[in-house]
Amino acid sequence: MEAQSAAVVQAISPAESQASAGQERIHWGLGKRTGFRFVFIYWLLYNLPFPIGELPYTDAVAIRYERLWQIAAAWTGKHVLHLSYPITIFESGSGDKTYDWVRALITICLTFAGTLIWTLLDRKRPDYARLSRWLRVYIRIVLGATLIGYGAYKVIKTQFPAPFFFTLMEPYGEASPMGLLWTFMGFSTSYNVFTGLVEMIGGGLLFVPRLTTLGGLISAAAMTNVFILNMSYDVPVKLYSFHLLLMAVFLIAPDFGRLLKVFILNRPAEPLNDPPLFTRVLANRIALGVQLAAGLAFVAISLNQSYQASKQYGARAARPALYGIWNVDEFTADGAVRPPLMTDDLRWRRLAFDILPTFITVQKMNGELSRYGMKLDMEKKQLSITKRAPPAWNADFAIDNTQPDQLVLDGQMQGHKIHAKLTRQDEKKLLLNSRGFHWVSEYPFNR
Repeated sequence: MEAQSAAVVQAISPAESQASAGQERIHWGLGKRTGFRFVFIYWLLYNLPFPIGELPYTDAVAIRYERLWQIAAAWTGKHVLHLSYPITIFESGSGDKTYDWVRALITICLTFAGTLIWTLLDRKRPDYARLSRWLRVYIRIVLGATLIGYGAYKVIKTQFPAPFFFTLMEPYGEASPMGLLWTFMGFSTSYNVFTGLVEMIGGGLLFVPRLTTLGGLISAAAMTNVFILNMSYDVPVKLYSFHLLLMAVFLIAPDFGRLLKVFILNRPAEPLNDPPLFTRVLANRIALGVQLAAGLAFVAISLNQSYQASKQYGARAARPALYGIWNVDEFTADGAVRPPLMTDDLRWRRLAFDILPTFITVQKMNGELSRYGMKLDMEKKQLSITKRAPPAWNADFAIDNTQPDQLVLDGQMQGHKIHAKLTRQDEKKLLLNSRGFHWVSEYPFNR
């Protein structure tokens, strides 16, 4: 009988043993249970509909879900907050629009209401240990997928492309704080790759349950840097980056005591007792396999998306025919030669044909930069320039580009007959592009 008992004990897997031990439930206090309800509802409201919208054939459901939020935000702005302007929904690249702040307010209000209702209806439950484990899985996947995506767009340098020509032509003092940050990041490929790898490694580790603490620490460090940059350079992703930082803190919160012992008190820390999701070994192995597969899928998809984007506006994008900065050597309006005077509002100083094939930048003599829509037809030798406002404004030119580094434009603009001769500038000779890296510097070259 003793031999049979020993065999039975040996046949029990560690996962099943932990699950059995986990059945001895520890009663959570009222504060812990209430706090968990609040956190659970908030993270669910904030992160849904993920992963809907990311999975194939789920876009329609995600769009309907977002539409409900848009209706709620518009109604709240008008009838509750009494805003002086309607809340409009549009894609602008900003995560700090009025809509986003109102949605955050609604989320907090719904969370308080949901916590109160849940507390009244579920007062006798001793703990939410199992639900807590599933919430951590969900947050790990949300944060991991997000950081992998952001990191991929840095490893393959597309989030911060090399400074555009209009940036190189603009004085520092005329740049916005966000534009200054984009120039700083876009200049260095090595720093982009470094920060991208940190984000991808931190996010990738979160798909491995046993490495959650390490992944959370790396992710928290990366997102602290991102959040401070957003706050310091007025980047309109403050709300989102702060929430990503909070998610990382949420994941490492159960280890605060152990980390304090190791890093501050110089004491040994007990091993982490993290019960499995299921009681059956096979189910836990399947769950682990699904998480690992999801992590690899997000890495592959994100890198591919970043690579495709780099072929549109990054280093791999095709250069337009007139790509470059063009200095205006001679400018004639209505037959009269206009000398290069800074007080001349009509004369151009430079033109820039950037990597984006539908835009052109015009720099006037006083340094002012204007970006216009552009249609360039090299076969017909025609250039058309348009404005957003007024939309009827346009300028049309005939092109003579028989010499690769010389350009002649003849046409009509602002009611004037324009003739301009331009010479291509070698942008590689600009100091920002030509300075390079030096191991030995006798004096700081700081300009």
